[in-house]
Amino acid sequence: MKIASWNVNSLNVRLPQLQQWLQEAAPDVVGLQETKLEDHRFPDTALLEAGYRSVFHGQKTYNGVAILARERAIEDVQTGIPGFADAQARAIAATVGGVRIVNLYVVNGQDVGTEKYAYKLRWLEAARGWIADELQRHPTLVVLGDFNIAPDDRDVHDPATWNDGHILTSTAERDALRRLLALGLHDGFRLHCEEGGVFSWWDYRQAAFRRNLGLRIDLTLVSEALRGATVEAGIDRTPRTWERPSDHAPAFVTLAR
Repeated sequence: MKIASWNVNSLNVRLPQLQQWLQEAAPDVVGLQETKLEDHRFPDTALLEAGYRSVFHGQKTYNGVAILARERAIEDVQTGIPGFADAQARAIAATVGGVRIVNLYVVNGQDVGTEKYAYKLRWLEAARGWIADELQRHPTLVVLGDFNIAPDDRDVHDPATWNDGHILTSTAERDALRRLLALGLHDGFRLHCEEGGVFSWWDYRQAAFRRNLGLRIDLTLVSEALRGATVEAGIDRTPRTWERPSDHAPAFVTLAR
């Protein structure tokens, strides 16, 4: 089962790229972030024609998440973090082929010390509590998404700039991610690759993609029960080379199931 995460940065703009990638890469399950579409505008019919069922949780202009599945039913859908009042569409979960999928579009946070940063930390703590409950009910679980956190210095192109006082790499953000992992989750990518310099996001400015000035902030986290079944993980840079690309590339993990 190949499970992927992709921040498409507007599905309205990126639908042709998504359709092409689904055909070429043939993932079994995909979590999308930043769809930026209200639910009534989600292209579920077009995706079904491409062979993918879909469930989604969106809003106008901002945020938006979805889960797609090929040749499998999508069951037990949850939208939003239970018990956390939030007008932003940033979380969705569902069960596909016996694997619980939790898809997150984590808050960016703007700058360290701002109200948006404080909201990010509150949101992460709420997400941690929810995922702890999910793990109790679903031992075979994958948490994926745009985390807007680079786990360590290997995951940034310039650690001097992206330091412990910078948004996306600050001490508090990384500590929040470590607390999430401490529930019994493993970074799927790091199960197979220890090297640095492999990124999933590159700014549109300053020829960042060509110069590989990026961050790895798109993660696929697998539960302890799936650790031994994780046979492959990586970042698919190909869609980032296409015309009018998202600034993110898909991250993926493959399970021997």
